[in-house]
Amino acid sequence: MRILGFALLGLLVTGILAFAVGAWMYQDIPAAELEAKYAVPESQFMDIDGVRVHYRDEGEGPAIVLLHAHWASLIMWDSWAEALKDKYRVIRFDMTSHGLTGPDPSGDYTLGRTVELMELLLDELGVEDMILGGTSMGGTVSMHFTAKHSDRVNDLVLVSPGVLNTRIKDPNKPLELPPGAGILQYVTPRLMFSGMLNAGFGDKTKLTEETIDRWHDMQLREDQRKAEIARMRQYISGDIPALMKKITTPTIIMWGGANPVVPVNQAYQLIDMMENAEVELKIYDGVGHMAVLEAPDATSSDIRAYIDDRVSARAAMSVGTSSNEVLLVE
Repeated sequence: MRILGFALLGLLVTGILAFAVGAWMYQDIPAAELEAKYAVPESQFMDIDGVRVHYRDEGEGPAIVLLHAHWASLIMWDSWAEALKDKYRVIRFDMTSHGLTGPDPSGDYTLGRTVELMELLLDELGVEDMILGGTSMGGTVSMHFTAKHSDRVNDLVLVSPGVLNTRIKDPNKPLELPPGAGILQYVTPRLMFSGMLNAGFGDKTKLTEETIDRWHDMQLREDQRKAEIARMRQYISGDIPALMKKITTPTIIMWGGANPVVPVNQAYQLIDMMENAEVELKIYDGVGHMAVLEAPDATSSDIRAYIDDRVSARAAMSVGTSSNEVLLVE
């Protein structure tokens, strides 16, 4: 018994030492240090209901708002912004617990709060109507915003939204995190993000070390990891079938054909639920969950063509309506 006691004590001490070393290796990175590394001249910050939101607002024309994926940041949309900002006003921002925005002092990371902060930011920026796009978690937020504000969203762009992921689609309770998940607040190895991103790419050669470093760095931002654990513990996707029926906005769905996170068959399930909207589907063979990052040229080219067509059609319709109104007056 004495030997067993010493053995258990040794394991405990070893565990404590390992935890201490890990926590020391993965210390928080000060926000100012991350901003110096990742902020660019186009980066702006605005206080929105106590949250210092990081965003970029580039170009002029019809507004396009882009929402990033879980664990990601607005930087993931660089290729799309470059392809669109010559003709459109492209707005993107880091959600709380992500990127350079960081934690929400309220401690509220629910979808409702995320949509509320988005509403307030867009109001401050004077965006009355928009084309709204989101990927993965950003797609889910886009759906909730669109269902609530159908009058403000002219077109909806969904890139592999995760709403039908069987692990997170319970409408009444959040995802059940595995035991010990809280340790990620203190020990967050780069290997975790390497594995996560590799799993999200159909062609692993398209994943760069720079992308892995960026995702890892952003999570090490001071107080970010605690905020992210809180988001996962509060995340409830809502009643997705009921939500989809509320959406009447013309929609394009873009999906990686080799997506292991949310398989491509879920794209067809989603379309079946969107019975009140005109929906176009674009599938990218061999591409995984992170289509925006893995196939930046193909996806940005396709979305530019889609948006050009939609904006031109609305403009033509508007001219036709105006002409008719003049004739009626005469």
